[in-house]
Amino acid sequence: MMRNWLAAFLFGLISVVQSSAYAKDLPDFTELAEKQGPAVVNISITQNMRAENAAPFPGFNGDEQMQEFFKRFGIPLPGQIPGPNGQAPGQNGAQPEFKSQSLGSGFIISSDGYILTNAHVVADADEVIVKLSDKREFKAKIIGADKRTDVALLKIEATGLPKVTTGDPSKLKVGEWVAAIGSPFGLENTMTAGIVSAKGRALPQENFVPFIQTDVAINPGNSGGPLFNLAGEVVGVNSQIYSRSGGSMGLSFSIPIDVAIDVSNQLKVNGKVNRGWLGIVIQELSKDLAESFGMKNTNGALVAAVEKNGPADKGGLQAGDVIVKFDGKAIVASSDLPRAVGATKPGKTVAIDVLRKGSEKSLNVLIGDMPTDPSEVTPSAKPAAKPELNRIGLLLKEATPQQKKKLNGKSGLLVIDSQGAVAQAGVRRGDVILGLNNTEVQSLEQFNKQLASFAVGKTIALLVLRGENTLYVPVKIPAGR
Repeated sequence: MMRNWLAAFLFGLISVVQSSAYAKDLPDFTELAEKQGPAVVNISITQNMRAENAAPFPGFNGDEQMQEFFKRFGIPLPGQIPGPNGQAPGQNGAQPEFKSQSLGSGFIISSDGYILTNAHVVADADEVIVKLSDKREFKAKIIGADKRTDVALLKIEATGLPKVTTGDPSKLKVGEWVAAIGSPFGLENTMTAGIVSAKGRALPQENFVPFIQTDVAINPGNSGGPLFNLAGEVVGVNSQIYSRSGGSMGLSFSIPIDVAIDVSNQLKVNGKVNRGWLGIVIQELSKDLAESFGMKNTNGALVAAVEKNGPADKGGLQAGDVIVKFDGKAIVASSDLPRAVGATKPGKTVAIDVLRKGSEKSLNVLIGDMPTDPSEVTPSAKPAAKPELNRIGLLLKEATPQQKKKLNGKSGLLVIDSQGAVAQAGVRRGDVILGLNNTEVQSLEQFNKQLASFAVGKTIALLVLRGENTLYVPVKIPAGR
C-alpha cells in the first residue's frame, strides 16, 4: 500500500515538474499587453452612402448568428444608424443617405499624434474617428495613403501620447513568437498571438511588399493594427488574411514596419510616395522557360513586355531579356525586382545586368518616376494573323495592316485555334504570338520555318499577347506532326 502511494506521489511530482518546465518555455505576453496596449487605437470610419449599401463590415451577409453578435457588442447593423434629428432610416418615404460605419485599428508612432494604419481602412472615408485606450476620441486628418503598400498616415491633435517602439523585421525568424493587438469586430484592445510562418511573401498584385506571414488570429477590425515581437517592438502592420469564410484561418499577412515607416515618412513630407519606374512587364522564370532560354537555373525576372518610350525602352531593355542583377543586387525571384526598382530614387542611373539570347549584357538605365495611378502604366499593346495547322497544334493568321498599327508596325500571328500540347500549355484562341525564343515574328512562313528547326522534345518559349498583357509560354515540341 505504502509502495503504491509513493509511486503515485512520484508520478504526480514528475508531472508537475514537466508541466512547470513546459510552461517556462511558453512566452508571457502580459507585460507586452500592459505596456503596448495604450499605443494601439480603434479607428471608426464614417461614409455617407445609400441605405441599401450600408454594412458594418465588408462581406457581412446578415445571417442571424452574425446579427446577434453585432447586437450583443453594440455594433450598428445596416439601416440602424439614425438619420438627422434622430429619425429612423427611411422615414418620410425618402431614400435617405446613411452614415455607414466600418472599423479598423492603428497605432501611435509619435507622441504628437501621428498614427499608422492601412490605406484600405480609411479609403473613401468622409470622417475618421480615432479612439484611444483611455476612451478619448479625436477626429483624425488623413495625411496620405498609399494603395500600393496599403499604408496610411493619420494625424490627431493631441500631445504626450503613448507611442510604440519599432523593431527590425529583418531579424525576425520563422517560428518566432509574435502578437497582434487590435479591434476585431470592434472589440477594442484584443490581443492574439502566434508564430512567424514565413518571411518575404509575395502576394498577387502586391509587388512592393515582402509580407510577413503569421498564424496570428486576424479578423475584420484588426486591419492596420501592430504586430509585435516578444521585445514589445512593432515589426509589422497587419494588412490582410487568406480566408474562405471571412474569419481567421491561420494565414495572416503583415507589412514589415520598415516599409511602412518609409512610406509614412514620404506621405508626411510629400503627401505621396515617389517610386522608381522601369516601364516593363515581368513574369516568373519557370523551369521550362529557363530551359528554352538555355539557362541553368530559374534565377532572374523575365521581361515579357517593354513600354514604348519608357525608361527601360530608352535604356535598351528588350522583351525576352532576363534581369539577373539590378543596381548591384542579385534578382533571384521575379518579385525581387519591383521592390528594388520601387525603392530606387527617380532620376538615378543604375546598372542592370541581363541575359539576352544566352549572353550576358550590362545596361545603364535612367530610372523614371512611377505614375501615381497604376492604370497609367500601360504595357505596349500588340495584336495579330493565316490559317494552317502547324506542328505544335496552332492555327494561325497573319495580322492585317490595321492590326499591325496596334502592334506599332510589328507583325503578329493571331491564334484562330489551339490544340494538343500548345493548348495544354495555356495558349488559347484570341492570343497573339509575337515571338519565338527571343526572335520576333516576321511572318507566318518565317515562324513555321523556325518551328520546324526544333527537335521533338525540345522546349520553346512563345511570346504571347493576351489583351494588353504579354507573357512567355513554354511549349514542348510534340512528336507526330
